Amino acid sequence: MYLDHNATTPLDPAVLEAMLPYLQGRCGNPSSVHQAGRAARAAVDEAREQVAALVGVQPSQVIFTAGGTEANNLALKGIALQGGREAALVVSAIEHPSVLQAAAHLQRQGWPLVQVAPDRDGVVQPETVAAAMPAKTALVSVMLANNETGAIQDVAAIAALIRGRGALMHTDAVQALGKIPVHFPSLGAHLMSLSAHKIHGPQGVGALILDKRTGIEPLLHGGGHERKRRAGTENVAGIVGFGRAAQLAQERLAAEQARLTQLRERLIARVKAALPDAVVFAERAPRLPNTVALGVPGVDGETLLMSLDLMGIMVSSGSACASGSLEPSPVLLAMGVTRELARSAIRVSLGRENTAAEVDLFADVLRAQAERLRGLARAAG
Repeated sequence: MYLDHNATTPLDPAVLEAMLPYLQGRCGNPSSVHQAGRAARAAVDEAREQVAALVGVQPSQVIFTAGGTEANNLALKGIALQGGREAALVVSAIEHPSVLQAAAHLQRQGWPLVQVAPDRDGVVQPETVAAAMPAKTALVSVMLANNETGAIQDVAAIAALIRGRGALMHTDAVQALGKIPVHFPSLGAHLMSLSAHKIHGPQGVGALILDKRTGIEPLLHGGGHERKRRAGTENVAGIVGFGRAAQLAQERLAAEQARLTQLRERLIARVKAALPDAVVFAERAPRLPNTVALGVPGVDGETLLMSLDLMGIMVSSGSACASGSLEPSPVLLAMGVTRELARSAIRVSLGRENTAAEVDLFADVLRAQAERLRGLARAAG
């Protein structure tokens, strides 16, 4: 039972079908002028149109990257490099590691950095962001939806407050894409990061959406690709897959959002009935329809994760990009959750193939494994 869709999603068969010709026989470089090159360029252009349509922008605003991590790095470093070290960066404390670590790297290079904490519901308040901004701020980065708790941030309100102060706004929309409507013009941001493998597309391809009036310093040099903003021969098959996945996400969004919301609420109800002391993090915040972050007091989250895995149920203890860390989730700690409770956390993220029967089975297995682990802990003293 796969319940870790925020880490990655299964490749849609229709996406694979669209990619196969560019993996098996069509080998043109999009920069070549012969017919194979022109065919590859046409395929990339079509995919660019499909991704642009999903988020309400023009194709020229889409910069293809190797994933969400590169898109986030390009946004932060590309803006910082063109602005000078005297202008600060402001990021929320609940950002993905690819934002937090990129910002920390820039701080070590001399850029001022300010982190903004969320409230206890995991929401970054617009007024808090505005109050934390230094007089000279280059960029504010607040994600659209948190990858661990699913809490949705009011990016439009934050952008409205900071635009009048001369700063640019970036939002990491990787987890929001395909789960809730994402309309770049309505958000008011200048830059937005996306990734294909969160919407049943291929791994290793993403995009940075750029406002038409916003320039950016490229991180990669060596060619005029992506309008001179990201050098390197395009990953044609991956980009084609991203485009097809975006098209399918747009077609299925409304129905899948409603279905997953019902499934999420059923999961919460069943878990609370099975484990009355379980804690749902960010429960009072607006959240993604597929995400539930749970704390199970008295149980170590990593141990519980492994116990569930042995029973054939795959969940996460937080961000897959932060796996290997023995520390509690920085997101939960920033929300004011105690270290003990944060250590008990697991994340359940639902997807297209999950059913109500699976949700019910998960709750039963979770209760059995939690009780078993609590019993072992008592026996150990």
